[in-house]
Amino acid sequence: MGAAIAKTLVFQPPSPVVPCDQIVAGSVDSSHVWLETRRGSRIEAFFVDRRAQMTVLFSHANAEDVSMVFAWLRELSLRLGVNVLGYSYTGYARSSKPPSELDVYADVDAAWDYLMARKVDARRVVLYSRSVGSGPTLYLAERLSAAGTPPAGVVLQSPILSVFRIAFDFRYTLPGDLFPNVDRVGGARCPVLVIHGTHDEVVPFWHGQELFLATRPEWRFKPFWIPGAGHNNIELLLRDSGALFKKLGEFVDFCSARRQASSG
Repeated sequence: MGAAIAKTLVFQPPSPVVPCDQIVAGSVDSSHVWLETRRGSRIEAFFVDRRAQMTVLFSHANAEDVSMVFAWLRELSLRLGVNVLGYSYTGYARSSKPPSELDVYADVDAAWDYLMARKVDARRVVLYSRSVGSGPTLYLAERLSAAGTPPAGVVLQSPILSVFRIAFDFRYTLPGDLFPNVDRVGGARCPVLVIHGTHDEVVPFWHGQELFLATRPEWRFKPFWIPGAGHNNIELLLRDSGALFKKLGEFVDFCSARRQASSG
C-alpha cells in the first residue's frame, strides 16, 4: 500500500502543451529523438550537439517532461559550452505506458546507450538531476562506477534521500521504498555536487545535507546551499546573478580538468 501511494505521489506527468519535436524543430543545433528501452517503452529525448568535449545527461523532476526543460537546458548548453541530452520518463510526454521506478532506470540506461552510440566519451559525461531525477541519476552513477567506468561527475539539485524519507526521517531504507539514493551515492566513484535550497518546502533541506555526508569524502565537491530558495525556484532566484550557471560551470570545468589529467 505504501509503495503504491509513493508511486502515485512521485510520478505526476504534466499534460503536454506543445510536442517536444515541434519545440526542438526551431533549434539548428538540436535534434529530437525517440529511444527504445529494454522494458519496451518508447520515450522522447532531445540532444543539443555543440561538438563540445563535455556532455550533460539531464534527468528531470516529477512534474515536468522533456519539452518543458528544453529551453533551460539549451541555455545551459550555450552558457557552459557543453552538449546536453534530456529525456522524458516512461509515462511522460507521449509515452503510453504507466511510469514506474524500474522503467525510469531503464529509461536512463537507454539515454546513456544513445550517447554511447553517438561515440560520446563516457569519461566526459556529467549526470545532472533535479528532484526525483536524482533516483535514475544515482542508479546510473552507481552502476557505471561498479563496472569501472564512472561518469565524469554527478550533480544533484534538490535531491531526495528516498521517497519515504520525504515524509519520515527513517534511519534505514524500508521495503517498498523508491529511489534509495542514500544507499547509492556512496557507490559513485566520481565528484558529486549537491545543490539545495534551505527553505525547500517539498524535499527538506536535510536531504541534500545527508546525501553530501553519505558521499565518499574523496568525491565530495563543495555543496551549493542556497539561502531562502525553495524546491522549484532555484533557477528563477539565481537567474539575474547567474550564480547557478557559474557553480555548474565550475563543476563541469573541474570534472573536465580531472579527466584531462587522468588521461594525460
